[in-house]
Amino acid sequence: MPVMKAARWFAGLSVAVAALGATDTAQAQDKNIKIGVIFDLTGPLAGGGSELQYTGVKIMLDHYAKTGVEGYKVEAVYADAQSKPDIAINESVRLLEQEKVDLVMGFFSSAQCVPVAARVEQLKKFMWMTTCISSSVFDGKNYKYVFRPQASGDQFGQMTMDFIANQAQAKFGKEPKDLRVAIIHEDGAYGVDVAKGNEAGAKKAGFNIVLKEGYSATAPDLSALVTKLKRARPDVIFHTGYNPDITLLFRQAREQGLKFGAIVGHGAGYGVYEKLKEGLGGDANYLFNTDPISIWLANQTGMDKKLPAVIKMVGEEFDKLKAGVPIRSAHVGIGASNAFVFMDDVLPRAIKKYGGVDPDALRKAALDTDIPEGGTMLGFGVKFYGEGEQFAGQNSRSFPVVLQYIDDKSYVVWPKSQMQRETVLPLPAGTTYSYK
Repeated sequence: MPVMKAARWFAGLSVAVAALGATDTAQAQDKNIKIGVIFDLTGPLAGGGSELQYTGVKIMLDHYAKTGVEGYKVEAVYADAQSKPDIAINESVRLLEQEKVDLVMGFFSSAQCVPVAARVEQLKKFMWMTTCISSSVFDGKNYKYVFRPQASGDQFGQMTMDFIANQAQAKFGKEPKDLRVAIIHEDGAYGVDVAKGNEAGAKKAGFNIVLKEGYSATAPDLSALVTKLKRARPDVIFHTGYNPDITLLFRQAREQGLKFGAIVGHGAGYGVYEKLKEGLGGDANYLFNTDPISIWLANQTGMDKKLPAVIKMVGEEFDKLKAGVPIRSAHVGIGASNAFVFMDDVLPRAIKKYGGVDPDALRKAALDTDIPEGGTMLGFGVKFYGEGEQFAGQNSRSFPVVLQYIDDKSYVVWPKSQMQRETVLPLPAGTTYSYK
């Protein structure tokens, strides 16, 4: 081949190869995953913890928007459920059908999770719940496309009962059978589910249940409930509520002179310390909250070695957004950790092993998840119940902890494996609600 002709041939080949490379690069850049994220950014649930959960999820998704996952760009599309179940359903459908997101993620309220999960499953789309806890989301439903790494409501209710049963003799000087307990709860899916766990745990412990009652989280007056509590004279009140109702309950309890030994909350409004402090002032001291552990309190000794750096990053990003907050809310870490499990474990497997991000690839990848204890920022592991099991889609390895707020700090006080200090029980003499 003449030299000039050969040169032209090689030049043409080079151009073709370069063009092919450019096409391949363009195709790679065209690969993306759209994630629809739904939380309550307005309405009463926003300040009750939903906005903080959203913050944690957003911090994590913003991180992956910069790095991508296995060659896929990450794009998040956010929607506001406005603290209303019907809007949560409508926004989920809109994101899936009009915005063409590949999955929906988030969901703070159990009252939203239950109907949204049914609708998403009906559409055969993928749903990843970071937050809501109602057991009825999964109980007997046999969903294929709905998954939740978060602990379930019955676990919350039973954990607090185990905690008080362990403390009854040492702190109250009573056998469990002599301990008087009251179970009160907002009457939505969240409160009802936790209260069921409370009741089951109370019966197991042998407690004397002197009152069990639900109420509307939007009730303008809880004085009748406070009157019943006064008559029941509980040593311990187990309460599941959001935020405005918690503040209202305590205000009317103070006005009516209600006294008790302790009040134990279960996530939601009890997980947002600055709101408790804002509404209750010094009476927020010594309150208990049951939640997955704050990622900033988790024992890092047996934790996966990659996680401390991620925890540090989440904390630094949160501090930029919420300067001056005395306690980094556990809600932020819950949102961040459960979003991280999807982005770090499920999504890469779906792409590499199952060829993409369609609902079936994501479902198969989630069912393959097998993270041991210590493998998440929340301390627990992740393994989902499979098809045909009673709670298909629920994480079988999740668990909450009991925290206590003491002098503007939070400490894990149960279970023993995570305990950071001895608990203060009952309420010290001289505090507003102490029956001492």
